[in-house]
This record gives sequence, C-alpha cells and structure tokens, in this order.
Amino acid sequence: MLMRISDLHVAYGAIKALDGVSAEVDEGEIISIIGANGAGKSTLLRAVTGILKPQAGTIEFKGRAITGERPDRVVRLGIALVPEGRQVFPDLTVRENLEVGGHTLPGAAVKHHLFDMVLTTFPRLKERLRQHAGTLSGGEQQMLALGRALMANPELLLLDEPSMGLSPIITREIFSLIETINREKGISVILVEQNAPRALDCADRAYVLETGRIVLSGRASDVKCDPAVIEAYLGFEGPG
Repeated sequence: MLMRISDLHVAYGAIKALDGVSAEVDEGEIISIIGANGAGKSTLLRAVTGILKPQAGTIEFKGRAITGERPDRVVRLGIALVPEGRQVFPDLTVRENLEVGGHTLPGAAVKHHLFDMVLTTFPRLKERLRQHAGTLSGGEQQMLALGRALMANPELLLLDEPSMGLSPIITREIFSLIETINREKGISVILVEQNAPRALDCADRAYVLETGRIVLSGRASDVKCDPAVIEAYLGFEGPG
C-alpha cells in the first residue's frame, strides 16, 4: 500500500467539500477519480498535498501519517502535484521551469539525471528550453507541467484535469504520456479528470465522487460498465 486516505473531512467554512472520503493507492497503480464539477475532486488532491488542512481523517503515505503536513514536506516525501490549468511560470523559460521543479532535491547529479529523463520523455521540451513558458501551446504547457513535477522525483503523481482546454488529438497524446510515465518510470498516479472515458480507459481502479462522498469504487473496467456511471458520465450508449 503506497497511500491510504481514511474518513477524510474537508470544509470551506460551513460548506463541506469532503465528507468522510476513504481511498487507497497501491504501488504502480493509476487511480482515476471521476465526478461532476464541485464533487470535491480537486479538494482531495489539495488535502493530500497539504494545501488544505482536513478537519478530520488521516492520510498515510508509505505507512507514515502526513495529514496536515506542509506542502514542501509532502513534495520531499515523494508526492508531486500537476495543478489544474497547468500553472507554469509564463515569464520563465522552459529550462527555468524545470529547474524550479527540482529545487527540493539535494545533489546536482540527481537533478541532472532527472533533467535528462524529462527531456527524453518530452522531446518537444528539449527543442524549447530557451523559450518562455507563456509562449508555448496548451499541450506543450501541459507537458512542461508534467515535466516540472517529475523533476521532484515523485513516487506518486497527482494530476488535476490534465486534458482541460486541450484538443482531442493533444488529449490522446497527454494520456499516452501519462501511461508511459506510469509504466516505464514506475510512478503511481492519481488522476482527477472530467473526461471520464479517457480516465477510466487508462486506470487500474477508479472512484466516483459525488458531493464530497465516494459513491462507487472498483476496477476501472467494472466502474465503466456501471449503469449509473454510463448515464451520468459516459452517455447512454455505454462504454465502447
């Protein structure tokens, strides 16, 4: 077990965002979390990374309690977030953005190895190292956000809406890269994604989140065949 989330409660003032959420991630898994806007998906990722402080519940990573840890400590422990909307530093170059991602790591040799690994995984970034991130296309910025997170040398990668604002062709490329990162680098993934068919196709297991509660979980292939999921997220024609 890489991560265990138990009975997690998070609120924004009087508004409950997560109401007793429990979930698990095994080593090497891709976990997809699907749900409507406002279901609490991004809130869950922010709680894991320490950006939000839970009111109750526990988060364990590799057997260690990390509930309420500072975000910089969470990164050092091996968890990296690719935020919704990419949030690259537009006035920094591609190289500088990647260097920011590796700032928590000790030792130049490790950073150099990770830098080479990122450029091998995302060859398009290698062509644009001196280019300002704000001038990249949306797909290239998403690649940069992924690369920046990989520079932290994570064991668990949290992805918040990686296909947002991207064309179908670029979306396919991004999901292919996510699967490559998982398969070839051995990095576990929690994927929050509005594109439910894509999210379920690439995942090992899935959770359906509605108004702050997990209402369904299981193997992604089984979740995709659930009639309620088909009606709410996949269309009436069913999985294809």
